[in-house]
Amino acid sequence: MDATRPEKDTFRSISGPSTGLFKDNGSRFIAHAFPVSSEEEIKERISSLKKEYHDARHHCYAYRLGYRRDVFRANDDGEPSSSAGRPILGQIDSLELSDVLVVVVRYFGGIKLGIPGLIRAYRTSAADALANAEIIEKTATERFRLTFGYMDMNAVMKTLKDLGLSAARQDFGMTCSLETDVRLSMVETFTDMAGKSGGCMLERLSDS
Repeated sequence: MDATRPEKDTFRSISGPSTGLFKDNGSRFIAHAFPVSSEEEIKERISSLKKEYHDARHHCYAYRLGYRRDVFRANDDGEPSSSAGRPILGQIDSLELSDVLVVVVRYFGGIKLGIPGLIRAYRTSAADALANAEIIEKTATERFRLTFGYMDMNAVMKTLKDLGLSAARQDFGMTCSLETDVRLSMVETFTDMAGKSGGCMLERLSDS
């Protein structure tokens, strides 16, 4: 990567939950797509669906996370290898999405579909759920905590205002602190400006 250029910090995701459906020879494939931001949230979503559809035979899923799209998983949940999770992941990837989970719940209809039939069913139901979702552009950010003396407050707040940043978790006492989310392409500018704000100390907390 060219070190003189800011890292790409936007990616495609979905704005909210959506559903899709595919039927074949009595089997129903009910797809749910969710915007997600962590593997912990994914576990909670899957657990909730398993409780809601407790009588279904399979709860297959796939997801991608992060602006680099480098965290992912595909799960067949008892279906033949690569017949469910991979086709679902393929639909997420075909739209170049991230921070997305798709779970397909299958109710068996009594007639086996074969691996080609399963691939088509999971792919089609996942595609239907994503087609019903609103695609949005998300911005990857990094959260910082700023700690500074009371006399430096005006300089710190001016830096945030100049960069169009908002403050969260503010604590103004003898020693002041706040947190702010900075888009990745602005991190270098932010750290340079904040470093010039008197005795301000910066702590990197996380990225998303």
